[in-house]
Amino acid sequence: MRMLLVEDNEGLGDAVNRHLRNAGHSVEWVRSGEDALEAFALEPFDAVILDLSLPGRDGLSVIAELRRGRSSVPVLVVTARAEIDDKISLLDQGADDYLVKPFDLRELEARLRALLRRPAGQTTSLARVGNVEMDMAGHLVTVGGRAVDLGRREFRLLEILLSKPGVVVQKEQLMAQLFSYDEMVSTNALELYVSRLRRKLEGASVEIATVRGAGYVARVAGEPAGKPKATGERLGG
Repeated sequence: MRMLLVEDNEGLGDAVNRHLRNAGHSVEWVRSGEDALEAFALEPFDAVILDLSLPGRDGLSVIAELRRGRSSVPVLVVTARAEIDDKISLLDQGADDYLVKPFDLRELEARLRALLRRPAGQTTSLARVGNVEMDMAGHLVTVGGRAVDLGRREFRLLEILLSKPGVVVQKEQLMAQLFSYDEMVSTNALELYVSRLRRKLEGASVEIATVRGAGYVARVAGEPAGKPKATGERLGG
């Protein structure tokens, strides 16, 4: 997923950033509330990991600003505050979940997966389109029961496309979801991953089709593509 990490502690921020990137997510890391709102205004994100104690504008005011703008992006707060009143206040003011420091990075990722399933009403980490089945938690893909070995970006690309089967996902959105700002890549890199994914899905009833001038769509062979998604719409919604 495309994550916005808001954390001013260099050690913790670096650990979370590296863990999420190694898990295949794209992460934008900022150190202040002001930078968080600026980044959010420029680019859509699937989730926000937000520290409360930030220099200048604190985490609660960031949440308030996002909700005033009618953003429904999931916000996972990380906080050192253990008092129960603070936790209730967090949820009342628009946070979706919280973790109290210190925490296990595997739990952080599991909480994020749970949050990202909620908007679509998804209650399992399994997804099935045609004879293709994905287990997001286990990072497994099968085609007609046959295991398919996918790299992390191939897996992520398939996850994005299968999250809205039949709907065209624009190239720009895929680039933003798959690659970080500091990676100097062109659309040729995206085309390479699409080509690899198609080859590995040989025998699947799902095809990855190119929609000229727009992007790509995953659909059961023979079905028409839907309309392209508007720029800025969250893929997880």
